[in-house]
Amino acid sequence: MLNEPRIYIQVQSTYVESQSQPEQQRFVFAYTISIRNLGHFPVQLISRYWRITNSDGHRTEIQGEGVVGKQPLIPSGAEYSYSSGAILETPLGTMEGHYEMVDHEGHPFRAAIPVFRLAIPTLIN
Repeated sequence: MLNEPRIYIQVQSTYVESQSQPEQQRFVFAYTISIRNLGHFPVQLISRYWRITNSDGHRTEIQGEGVVGKQPLIPSGAEYSYSSGAILETPLGTMEGHYEMVDHEGHPFRAAIPVFRLAIPTLIN
C-alpha cells in the first residue's frame, strides 16, 4: 500500500567508561537512535516502550511519552536522531522495544526497535 508508514530504525551504542563504576556493578551506556521515515507522508512519534535485559536475565520495562522530552514529527524522507542512555548492573545486556506512532491521518501504528547489545568493549571480540 502506498500510504502505509515505513520506518527504518538504526541504533549505535557505546560504553561510557568515565561514568561507570564496575566495582559497584554500575555500567553506563549511551546510545544514538536514528529513525528514518521511508514512507510518503509524515509520521509522529508519540511514546516509547523499552525492555532492558542484563546478563543476569533481570528485565526492566520502561514506557513514556516521546523521546528525550519530544514527540517529533518526521517528514517523508527525513530522519530524526537522538541520544540517550541506560545503566546496567552487569557489563553486558540488551535493549529492544517499540515506538507508538501516528500516521498523517492520525492512525496509530507501532515501529519495532530491533534488539541491540550494550556491552563493554573488552567483552566483544
